[in-house]
Amino acid sequence: MTGGVMLAPIAACVAWLGGAVLSAGAMLWIWRNGERVRPDRLALMAAAGCSAVWCAFAAGLGADSGAAILAAMGRNLALVAAIFCLFSADGRTSSLKPIRPVIIALVLVQLLQPVVLLFQLRATGLPGIADAVFEVRAVIDTLVSIGALMLLHNLYAGAASGMRPVLRWTGIALAGIFAYDLNLTTVAYLSGESPRVLTDLRGLFAGFMTGLFALGMNAAGPRVQFSPSRAVTFRTLSLLLIGGYLALMVLVTKSLALIGGDIARASQIMFVVLAVVGAGVALPSAKVRGRLRVIAIKHLFQHRYDYREEWLRFTRTIGQGGTGGASLQERAVKALADITESPAGLLLMPNEEAQLELTARWNWPTIAVPAVAADFGFSGLLERHNLVLAFDEARRGINHHGEQAEVPAWLIEAEDAWALVPLIHFDRMVGAIVLARPRTARQLDWEDFDLLRVAGQQLASYLAEQAGQQALMDASRFDEFNRRMAFVMHDIKNLVSQLSLLAANAEKHADNPAFRADMLVTLRNSADKLGALLARLGRYGSGQVTDLAAIDLTALARAVTERFQPVHPVSLTRDAPVIVQGNREALEQALIHLVQNAIDASEPGYPVLIDVASDGLNGTIEVVDTGCGMSPEFVRTGLFKPFVSSKQGGFGIGAFEARELVRAMGGRVAVESREGLGTRFALTLPLTEAVRLLAEHVHPQSGLQPARKGAA
Repeated sequence: MTGGVMLAPIAACVAWLGGAVLSAGAMLWIWRNGERVRPDRLALMAAAGCSAVWCAFAAGLGADSGAAILAAMGRNLALVAAIFCLFSADGRTSSLKPIRPVIIALVLVQLLQPVVLLFQLRATGLPGIADAVFEVRAVIDTLVSIGALMLLHNLYAGAASGMRPVLRWTGIALAGIFAYDLNLTTVAYLSGESPRVLTDLRGLFAGFMTGLFALGMNAAGPRVQFSPSRAVTFRTLSLLLIGGYLALMVLVTKSLALIGGDIARASQIMFVVLAVVGAGVALPSAKVRGRLRVIAIKHLFQHRYDYREEWLRFTRTIGQGGTGGASLQERAVKALADITESPAGLLLMPNEEAQLELTARWNWPTIAVPAVAADFGFSGLLERHNLVLAFDEARRGINHHGEQAEVPAWLIEAEDAWALVPLIHFDRMVGAIVLARPRTARQLDWEDFDLLRVAGQQLASYLAEQAGQQALMDASRFDEFNRRMAFVMHDIKNLVSQLSLLAANAEKHADNPAFRADMLVTLRNSADKLGALLARLGRYGSGQVTDLAAIDLTALARAVTERFQPVHPVSLTRDAPVIVQGNREALEQALIHLVQNAIDASEPGYPVLIDVASDGLNGTIEVVDTGCGMSPEFVRTGLFKPFVSSKQGGFGIGAFEARELVRAMGGRVAVESREGLGTRFALTLPLTEAVRLLAEHVHPQSGLQPARKGAA
């Protein structure tokens, strides 16, 4: 059947002849200049030759003639063979197994064309035979076009990077030919007649497409990258889905029409109602659209990341440590940032109170991070849900697990902050990495979330392993240190005994009274000092502090200030009395450690400040200096680690011992430091009155005090 607007006979004949010339020229070009190693060379030559014969028959005998139909069938079979050759050339043996049945089905469907022609010749004269043959031929061509387009999509979406240049122009030409045929046969089937304009231009269009075969086969041909965007592909997919829905609706409607009567009309109305309701429910739902989008991306697109290359780079970054190189914490940030091409990042790790603190930064010196980067509620939420947080979503008010109320304000305000990845090891959060926004702005998607979550778990295992090794090393060095201290204590005890004996003999035998008096004073002072040292060494490392009593922090601070005043300016900023519960000797020893460290870090003449304050429950004594300060990495990993010191020749015991002494009294030590600005140490102990009230509340009858514990 034919109908509709048509080209002039001469113009139609010229169009078909033009297609024949272009196809024949493409065949000769491929034969003479095409790359002979191409797997699809012979198939494309056969397709171009069949296309030339088909266009010639259509120009001389008509597009509906038997010879033209058989030539078009031969061309389609050659094109399907070319697609199969491209699948085989890519080396994807796993892909060929499900492809072979599709190829065989397309060939069998295409081979129905001679059967239909033979049936038409035998049944000539029967009523309605022409319409039936027309519809069957349209269905055959439609099925072949749809199947070929599906194969082309799978071929290109899953092609290796080395095969993309091979598929570039050949894929465009194949898709163009079958897309044109699909539109032509669909319009013909739905309207019941062939659109003459599209039919007459079919050969010319096919000729141009075979010309693209020649371009793609030429080794020196164009090398324009063909990489459709996901937005374009999604729109194309949407159009295909709409077209499939319309085709299904037409098929169901025609099938129901064969039934006839009220049942057919009721079924048609029900079909329309169900379709409208389904579209009304699914299309407005952002959640449904989002799930469909993720499913489409997972199954239709090649993955954004080359996972082999990403894993190799990740492993190289983590394993490149060495003397003078970046720490493991910095390398962990860089390894994760490289995955998303982020230019900078931060590593936050939980402290003893589950608050996140800055541990390391990589290429991000400008961002200001508070001493407490995030509260325990935020870290707990990340730990429970293993949530990779996109800050752009948080800024727009999107809330997945209640994180909107927990995200720290400084991260929301920092426009460069792009994503946060928790580092989870055995359901426990080891840390969290904040990534800066990539230079090429984009939104995080499902593939980013999956890869970052897995990489974060791997980094967490590295950091947890390092922490375990460090703990074993510290325990080993402590054991060695204790053994050495046993010998030191023995030698000091002997020295004290000898000095005491010397002092006793000097009292009896010294002839010069003045000399005797000076020697006596000197020896007694030495003995007293060595005895005090022996007492401290005996108490060191025990973790216990006894004889807790009321201490005036202000008086203690004033005494320490006067002690250091001759060697360095030390000032007490406030003198209001603050009475806390503790051991004066132990607290004084801890305070002396911190003040001495502050003096060592300060320039001569720059004062060290001591401040005493109370919040009603606890008393705090702060030691503040304006010295060189410490890096966040050292505060986190080295300050309170024994045998680690930033001072030349330092033993690394002072800060550690100060913290242990304060903990043993039920207090805590906090530190805040900035490189080039200074350091603030804060020692906090419970007020005596608060301890008394708590004891009365817990044991109102007995008056017993509650057990004292170290700070959490």
